[in-house]
Amino acid sequence: MKPLEPLTPPVDPVEALTRISWLLEQRRESTYRVEAFRRAAQAAARLSADDLRDRASGRSLTTVKGIGKTTADVIGQAVDGRVPDYLARLQDEDPPFPPEGADDLVTAVVGDLHAHTEWSDGGAPITEMASAARALGHDWLAITDHSPRLTVANGLSAERLASQIEAIDEWNSLHGNGFRLLRGIEIDILDDGALDQSDEMIERLDTVTASVHSHLRMDHDAMTTRLVNAVSDPRVHVLGHCTGRRVLSGRGHRPPSTFDARAVFEACAANDTIVEINSRPERVDPPDELIEIALEAGCLFAIDSDAHAPGQLEFKVLGARRAVEHDIDPDRIVTTWSSDRLLEWISR
Repeated sequence: MKPLEPLTPPVDPVEALTRISWLLEQRRESTYRVEAFRRAAQAAARLSADDLRDRASGRSLTTVKGIGKTTADVIGQAVDGRVPDYLARLQDEDPPFPPEGADDLVTAVVGDLHAHTEWSDGGAPITEMASAARALGHDWLAITDHSPRLTVANGLSAERLASQIEAIDEWNSLHGNGFRLLRGIEIDILDDGALDQSDEMIERLDTVTASVHSHLRMDHDAMTTRLVNAVSDPRVHVLGHCTGRRVLSGRGHRPPSTFDARAVFEACAANDTIVEINSRPERVDPPDELIEIALEAGCLFAIDSDAHAPGQLEFKVLGARRAVEHDIDPDRIVTTWSSDRLLEWISR
């Protein structure tokens, strides 16, 4: 994975607006501001290049639904052959997540096993998530929207998941060119360790990331049994954000679930279930002491962004930094593998 390369003239207006939305997402700017640029990009994409130029010169861009004064300025400057001032300012800022000694691993990470789209609780369509992943130098990206039980996140029913699989297959057939989208899911681990999706639908997926989203304060022993049952299921490939903690202060804070980490990670190692290093800044999951236990148990790892928007794919820099701090061999990190190697290993 590489940092986003700055856009240079000539700049496509739609690409400029889209890139601004990504950079704002990386900086955790308000959803309202991000969506203003995303809506403007969608509106501009519906117009021809000549129409955009005519409207820019006639100062009538703001009459187009979805385009406001600021986004009209961006379009006008791009049409004139300039890097828009708004974009230039963001591109000149220091990156929000510098590698801090993890440069080689950041470059080596070429995939992501945990990313959401607007099909569930993400903020962008599959096509834009794919475009952002390619711009960051990825070779592959797993689309892992939520399963049906998580209604608060608009989890996918079997019927909706089937439709998404068709959309992913269609995208791959039209846009592959060395980059691949994987059919995935972030599946809820139910209280007894069962999986929240039909057997038929799970069989149609390339990757399954299993996570706990409910009853996070379950009794220690019951949570241990719950997780061991899930990671021992041969259909589960990744254990997502294993403690469920949120390290924010105030109302956003959530303590970690408690369980026998050694028992869970030994089950992961015995069943070839990958342990996710979740890179979201508010998660930092697993905690450092649990990463060490997983290392000792012989686990494989995935540095995942858990991105809910295109710009958040770069959260993986934070996971790479943690992996370097724990001296994890890059070959034990499956997101440094090619998609062919990963899928061959999964299908063993």
